[in-house]
Formats: sequence, C-alpha cells, structure tokens
Amino acid sequence: MAKTGYVNGSDLLLYVDGKAVGSCTSHQTTFNSETKERAVKPPAKQGMKSGLWKKKGVTGLSFSISADGLLFYDETEYGFKKLYKLWKEAKSVEVKCMERSEDGDTDTNGEPYLRGMCIITSLQQNAAAQDDATYSVTLENDGEPDELDESKITEGVPGE
Repeated sequence: MAKTGYVNGSDLLLYVDGKAVGSCTSHQTTFNSETKERAVKPPAKQGMKSGLWKKKGVTGLSFSISADGLLFYDETEYGFKKLYKLWKEAKSVEVKCMERSEDGDTDTNGEPYLRGMCIITSLQQNAAAQDDATYSVTLENDGEPDELDESKITEGVPGE
C-alpha cells in the first residue's frame, strides 16, 4: 500500500555498523557542496556593474549526520555505550539512512537511500539532575558514499 500524508520522522532510521541507533529521538542528515567563486572581468562593451556578479562552481561534496538519543539501561541497539566503543577505535563506521518497513520488521526495512563510511567526529553525553540522560553523536563522511539514491525515498508524486 502506498504511503500518503506527511512523512513521520519515526519512520526514517539511522544505522551504524548494521544496527539502528538506539533510543534515538531525532537525527539530521546534511548534504554540503563546497564551492569556488569565480570573478571575471566583464567584456569591455559592458558597464562596470556587470562585473559585480560572481559565478560559482562545485569543487566537492560531503555529508554529515547528527543524532540525539536517550541513554537507556536496557538498550539492545547502538546506544551511547556502543557508539563510545566505536569512537575509541578511531576507525570509519558504515552508516545507512533508510525508511522503516510497513510491518516494522528490521530484516525487511527499506533499501538505504544513503550508505557509506563515516568518522564519528563528536560524541557527547548530557546528564542533568532529575532529567533523562541524553547523548548526541556527529558523523562525517569518509570518502564517496556507496549508495546515494533518491529513488529509495518514497516522498514525492507517485510515478515521479
């Protein structure tokens, strides 16, 4: 059955090394373009103001992912403790962003629309008095992603 209406953020999942990020309250994926500005002298026949507009060219692409979650004593997925272990290893980890399957079966979740290697560049634990303990993690791409496919995202006009 086709999905309709607004996309529920709980249906968009983040995986690290094959496991969903546990007790995740939100995650954000940012796609960046590095650019170079080019200022060129206008042709002699044009006025001086025509040279005020600069052109840009893309010189690089990157992505980063940040996630927030709750520390949970009974965590079965990748919570703070497992992310902390991966961070200490100082190695690249595989990340996947995908949509949750209709039935919630983790073995049949959708194909990833983003899959690639990342470095854990930041891991933070917050423990305020009389409040839920939380964590935040930031990952940045390590090279070109293995999968970057907008057709795996179901948002959009049917038959698009």
